[in-house]
Amino acid sequence: MATERYRLVIGNKNWSSWSLRPWLAMKRLAVPFEEINIRLRRPDSKEQLLKYCPSGLVPTLLKGDLAIWDSFAILDYLAEQCRDVELWPRDPAARAIARSVSAEMHSGFQALRENCPMELLAHSPQSTLPPAVELDIHRIITIWRDCRTRFGSGGPFLFGQFSAADAMYAPVASRLRTYVDDLTRYGDDGSARAYVEAIFAISEIAEWTEGARAEMAGAD
Repeated sequence: MATERYRLVIGNKNWSSWSLRPWLAMKRLAVPFEEINIRLRRPDSKEQLLKYCPSGLVPTLLKGDLAIWDSFAILDYLAEQCRDVELWPRDPAARAIARSVSAEMHSGFQALRENCPMELLAHSPQSTLPPAVELDIHRIITIWRDCRTRFGSGGPFLFGQFSAADAMYAPVASRLRTYVDDLTRYGDDGSARAYVEAIFAISEIAEWTEGARAEMAGAD
């Protein structure tokens, strides 16, 4: 019997940051899947989501009758199941730090999320941001600089080669690209700007962006 194909339930590509994370990882690492796109912020969105997602939220990864929800859980599941791809760095120290900074992204930066939602297609630089948001940005830039300095010699990403940590931080790169024109205001020595550019140079991000444009063009 043929192995059942993965299905990934996601939301609108312009602003569903959690959907982008596993989608990008699976595309980047050539894990085949069928995309199921549920339009959010509509009267029937919750009803449509509950057909696939036990939580009623995106993303959810489906394989047969198994449903895995939450971006971080999906990435961990894929790392266990897809042994022929490397979602986490191979080096134990790098892998531990990659998991740590990914978990910090997963549970933190609430002020940035609330005040600067992902608007992939927008460019809305802000001259001032709330102090809590500025603290989040300072911390993010510090994380990126430290990861690149310690582990990034093998490529343009946080741990050199693309990893789950980059999937977790890609929507953050989008937020900074939308809302912050000058990252030096937050202590960037150029490494954070270079990292944002590296994320947006990924062909899969271009594919996601084209999908966002198509959705927005066809929006009601």
